[in-house]
This record gives sequence, C-alpha cells and structure tokens, in this order.
Amino acid sequence: MFMNRWWKFVQRAVPPEVIALLRLFKEHGFTAYIVGGALRDLLLGQIPADWDLATDALPETVEEICATHSAEGLKIIQVGKKFGVIKLLKSTLDIEVTTFRQEGPYSDGRHPDWVDFRSRIEEDLSRRDFTVNAMALEVFNKQLIDPFGGRKDLRHKVIRAVGDPEQRFAEDALRMLRFFRFQSSLGFRGDRKTEEAITPHLLEKISPERIREEVTKLLVSPRPVQGLSGLIRTGLLLSFAPEFAGVVSDECLISHVLMTVEAITPHPRLRWAALLHDLAKAQCRAVDERGLHYYGHAEVGEELARNVLERLRFSKDFIKRVTILVRWHMFSADPNQTDTALRRLACRVGEENLCDLLELRRADIIASGQNYHRAWEGFSAFASRLEALLQAEKVLTLRDLAVNGKDIMKVLGIPAGPQVGQILQELFAWITEEPDRNNREDLYRYLEEHYLSGS
Repeated sequence: MFMNRWWKFVQRAVPPEVIALLRLFKEHGFTAYIVGGALRDLLLGQIPADWDLATDALPETVEEICATHSAEGLKIIQVGKKFGVIKLLKSTLDIEVTTFRQEGPYSDGRHPDWVDFRSRIEEDLSRRDFTVNAMALEVFNKQLIDPFGGRKDLRHKVIRAVGDPEQRFAEDALRMLRFFRFQSSLGFRGDRKTEEAITPHLLEKISPERIREEVTKLLVSPRPVQGLSGLIRTGLLLSFAPEFAGVVSDECLISHVLMTVEAITPHPRLRWAALLHDLAKAQCRAVDERGLHYYGHAEVGEELARNVLERLRFSKDFIKRVTILVRWHMFSADPNQTDTALRRLACRVGEENLCDLLELRRADIIASGQNYHRAWEGFSAFASRLEALLQAEKVLTLRDLAVNGKDIMKVLGIPAGPQVGQILQELFAWITEEPDRNNREDLYRYLEEHYLSGS
C-alpha cells in the first residue's frame, strides 16, 4: 500500500482521459497498467510528459477499445500494431498503449524476430531496458508490481539494466546511449556492471536518426556533462563521431568543451554548437616562440562539425546554423571596433544567428576560466553595443538592402551568377560606412557610376 500522500499526488497527476481509458479496459474484462517512464516519473513526484500503458488485451481489441475512447477527441495512431503498440493523441496529451508481450532474439539489433502477445505483466516488464522503467501500477487496486527492484533503484538513484545487461544491449544497442541519457536527465549514477557490458560497435546496427535523437536529449538534459563523460569513457562518442579522437585525448581540451556545453543555454542547436566548437583544436595545435596556438581551428572545425551533423542526418537548416556558430565563434569581441565592423559581422553570420553567437561566446568565456573577469568585462561591453545596433538599425544583412539581385541584373543588363552576389556584397560594404545611403536612388547611382559610366 502506498503512502496516502503519494497516492493523492497520483490522483491529481493522472489526466482524466488516462483514468477513463484504464476504466474502459477494466469494463471490457482486461487489466491495464501505467508503466515505463510515466510510472517512474510519478514515483519521483513529477508529472509525466507522456503516458505509457500496458494491457493484456490483444492489439485488435486494444484498437477497438481505443476507438471508443477516440470519441472523446483522442486521435488513434498505429505506430507499430504488429508489435502491439497503439498511440492516442489529444492536444498536448500523448498516450501509448502496448499489449503485454514476450520477444524472440534481436538478430538485427533493432527488432525482435518474433513477438508473443500471451505473456503476463511480469514477463512484459522483463523485456524492458532499466529497472526504474520496469514497474507497473494498477490504479484501481493501488497495486505496484516491481519484480526487478526498480523502486529501490529509484531511492538509491541508480540506473541498472533489467536482468543481463549484455542481453539488453544486444536487443537494442540504443539502450547504451539511453543508459547515459537517463543519468544526465535524472542525476542518477550508472550501475557498474551495466556500464561494463557496453560494447560500442553494437551502435553500427542503429540508424543515425535514432542516435541523433538520443544524443540530443542527453545534451539538453540538466546534467549533460554526466552523460557525455560516460560516452567518452566507454568509447561510445567515438563510435558515432570519430572526429573527437584528438579532443578526448587532451584532458584540458575536453574539460573545456564539457564546461562550455554545461554553461550554454539548453537548446539543441546551442548545445551541439558548444560540443563541436573546438573540434579541430587538436589537429590545429601549434607551438612557437610566442606560445601555444590553434591557428585556423574555427575554419577547419566548421568542416569537421558538418561531417558529424551530416552523418547523424540533421536537417540542412540545423547544420547550416550550427556550422556558422562553429566557424565564427572566434569573432572579434572588441567593444571599441567601429559600427561598420559590427555591421559586417552581422552580414557574415546572419542577423538570425547573432544572439546564438553571443551565447556561445558567453559560454566559451565561462568555460575558459583564465582571465575570466577581464574577458567578461570586454564581452559585456561588446554585447551591449551590438544589441543597441540591432535595435537602432535596419541594414544588417544583404536582405536589408533597398535593391536585390534582380534589380542589379536589370540595371546592369547582366545574367544571374556569382557577379551579382559580388556586387551585392560591394553595395553592402558601401552602405555599412553610411547607412543613410540605403535607398534605391543612391544605390542605382552607385551602380551607374561604377559599372555603366564610360561603357
């Protein structure tokens, strides 16, 4: 029997739609439980982001019962009916219903060779990844089923595989990444025997998209360094991003990278930029009479970062924005530079990336440690100047010019091509010296004087 205080929390936390669905299964003669991450979060006193249910009803029956429930506005999505999974969506509510099942071996490391829907709840829980996710709650009888000690591991803040960890990872190698992701999101420690069973080459069977999503969740978690340290320690990071080989072998460098990740705002684009921003430092390292240098590491790092992001199949827009941050993270933050220089920086990186670039530099300074206060003072003054410029002016990128490429082609009688882009850059440079020149009359006059006079 649960403590009354916790049970009152459960009654408040479980949405009416979930209670109604559980009652429908009961009225049809079946048993249904709250399971997985939803129950784990409830036991931690948190409101689940989505709801996982498990039932002894066969998939066809689950679909029929859920169809009855869909009259209340929940949309049915068959995400894996052959595996016994039905999903219900309503606004921000996400419910996933799975039939109890046993599974055969995972020959491809991703999907079971066969699924048997005639198992009991205990057998269903035995196929789950970690003990904290392998419990079930029968709401109406207030019964907690916990055959693998998940509640104890929650109390001791441990992530431990259910049963044999080698078998769990062989079934789905993505669980190796989830092992560290849960440590980062929950602040738990990893069970030693579970970590010892990690075999990085198993990730070869996992699609880049699944790896991408799992690592991104780890990065935006409250304690990314905890999980990233595990990926480095076990070799998992190098298995999907070998470009980090030189970084992880340099204790000071990897420490700085991890601190930058932790210091930056937990947004996917920013966390990935922080992770990748010094990727080329190891191979650009040089020592001369003036000391240690990393000449060109931002430019080289841009290409290495693109390789990682393309391998993980991020969108083109995501790759473009992250690699811009990597390429320009060493921009001059001298608060005494001219407004013209600031406008040109805005043109190079794009106005939409300026705030991200400032945030990356802020995190980079925090992670650097040395001369922190001196660097921070100058950066703060620079950021204030740039912010004022953004608010006061309307000519920060090529898009802000009063003429466009078509205008140039029409006035000069030239075809589309690289020359048009070069002329736009020339016009922008002319405008940055005196923004009031940004009108069609002055720009046309410039074109005529520089390209048409004497022709």
